Amino acid sequence: MASDDFSLSDFLPYRLSVLAAQMSKKLSKVYGEPYGLSTPEWRVLAHVAHREKMSVREIHDSVSLDKPSVSRAVSKLEKADLLAKSTSDRDHRLVEMTDRGLEVFQQIVPEALAFEAAVLEAFSAQERLQLDDLLARLQGVLDGQTGKA
Repeated sequence: MASDDFSLSDFLPYRLSVLAAQMSKKLSKVYGEPYGLSTPEWRVLAHVAHREKMSVREIHDSVSLDKPSVSRAVSKLEKADLLAKSTSDRDHRLVEMTDRGLEVFQQIVPEALAFEAAVLEAFSAQERLQLDDLLARLQGVLDGQTGKA
């Protein structure tokens, strides 16, 4: 029996999921067709861009994607000469940006930031700060730092 107290369209996890999917779909127009990147590939590239070298495990932990998606993204980025594999004594599956990868990333970033700025125009400067705070607090609850979630 359905509960009169429950509305999927008002349910926070559902609303956030739909919003995230819409945001990713629109943002993918920045890196998708122009650069041939999927959302997982973009996320991997963006994370690796800020590190000298990163293990596949570290990438997996950072991008909120399952391991097969990360592995496929890394493989495709390597084939496209955007990432290169390197070795280490600790973890043989390290990846790093190639010069071409860094160039592509630097071309995408201004467009991605412009997309973000256009979305955030819906808010005042004060509301943007509040949004950042609220998102950080939600993330903290989900990470187990506060609350019961």
